[in-house]
Amino acid sequence: MYNKLGYGFLEKIYENALCIELRKLGFDCKAQCPIDVFYDNEKIGFYIADIIVNNCVIVEVKAATDICIENEAQLTNYLRATEIEVGILLNFGKNATFKRKVFSLDYKST
Repeated sequence: MYNKLGYGFLEKIYENALCIELRKLGFDCKAQCPIDVFYDNEKIGFYIADIIVNNCVIVEVKAATDICIENEAQLTNYLRATEIEVGILLNFGKNATFKRKVFSLDYKST
């Protein structure tokens, strides 16, 4: 997909193309999926996950120069707020890069 599109598009373009490719491979993917965030059992807001794949992986899409620590923290917080344990941060910058994050359910209850 990145080889076809190249560098320089906005995140939304890569997100849409990635969903097309994932669906071609037989994955269920939902784009722009709202996720509620709770504090002390009270809803305090929500965030929008770029893509959720098979209800078990959150994919966060970036189109930046590089992945930064704030991007990784954002994905970790998204995992904390859900029952999902695996997240992938994809950056479609000049050099495509990715990071995989795992946040075990064992740590979410503490």
